[in-house]
Amino acid sequence: MPNPPRRRFRRIDPREAAEAAFKPAPTKPPLPDAKPAELPPVRELVSLRIDRDILERFQEAGPGWQDRINDALRRIAGR
Repeated sequence: MPNPPRRRFRRIDPREAAEAAFKPAPTKPPLPDAKPAELPPVRELVSLRIDRDILERFQEAGPGWQDRINDALRRIAGR
């Protein structure tokens, strides 16, 4: 029985194959006179040591005590 003809395989670079599978993302041209979107202020999680009587003073008015401390610090900082 004769041997079957040998197949010729083309060598494929895996990186080229992967890059060919992905198309570049289309980009939109910027709108004329477009302002960048303003992000809301971001709050940073910090650990702060304050005296117990000061903490109780802010907490006695109920929920929102962290906002009240932030407002007080903002006033002191002149913002």
